[in-house]
Amino acid sequence: MSNPPNNLDEACQVLRAGGVICYPTEAVYGLGCDPDNQEAVNKLLAIKQRDASKGLILLADNYGQCLPYVDDAKIPMDKRTDLFSSWPSAITWLLPAKASTPKWLTGEHDSIAIRITAHPECKALSKLFGKPLVSTSANLSGEEPVMSIGEARHTFHEQVDCYVQGKLGGHAAPSQIKHALTGAVIRGN
Repeated sequence: MSNPPNNLDEACQVLRAGGVICYPTEAVYGLGCDPDNQEAVNKLLAIKQRDASKGLILLADNYGQCLPYVDDAKIPMDKRTDLFSSWPSAITWLLPAKASTPKWLTGEHDSIAIRITAHPECKALSKLFGKPLVSTSANLSGEEPVMSIGEARHTFHEQVDCYVQGKLGGHAAPSQIKHALTGAVIRGN
């Protein structure tokens, strides 16, 4: 399946059917799927050739969409200002995961990576889908992320079920990742 540019309705149908999409994010194209569908996540990991133990990022329109995965009560009050004042943005925070959060999302970690995005297509897609999307850079593990739909199609061919064309958000590098409880920068500046 493929779709016309910015056909978010079709992209949501593909997500609901357990497919994998490729879509523009803040800095690079990303691969995404339904975080609650283990088969879809396994398909995405196989396409990317990524080790499941690393865990994955959830990208959402708003924090409320992430509450099924985050143990919100474990986020101390003194850390909340940094966390919530930084969103929406290209900052991904490692937050305490609920015990019920699937290991196919957290990998070997007890945290879940969450980003509340300001990117228009990502926000619209998450809002229309009604929950977060798995979001990982569109690349084979260890290689540079793709920067265009053409590169994505060349790399993934028919492995990806839907390509959403749109503009990248203008950031020079993938999202910064920070640990919400310690403030440590895990990736980026």
